[in-house]
Amino acid sequence: MSRLVEHDANGPLKLDEDDIDPEKGDIAVCRCGLSDDHPFCDGSHRATRDEDADTTYVYDEDGERRVVEDVVTADE
Repeated sequence: MSRLVEHDANGPLKLDEDDIDPEKGDIAVCRCGLSDDHPFCDGSHRATRDEDADTTYVYDEDGERRVVEDVVTADE
């Protein structure tokens, strides 16, 4: 499955012990690109559970999912 994700930074984010949530006691880093608490997971990935592995999706700011019919890269 593919998902289009816009990134607003181009470098790594270093996590340290200050990033540990005192209530949860753990660090969960978002890998789906949908979290409103990026780089931390907020559970938004649950919206992707029924995605088709052979389909590319884009999620609007309001969380609405759309299928992307054609992906064109800069090289094309």
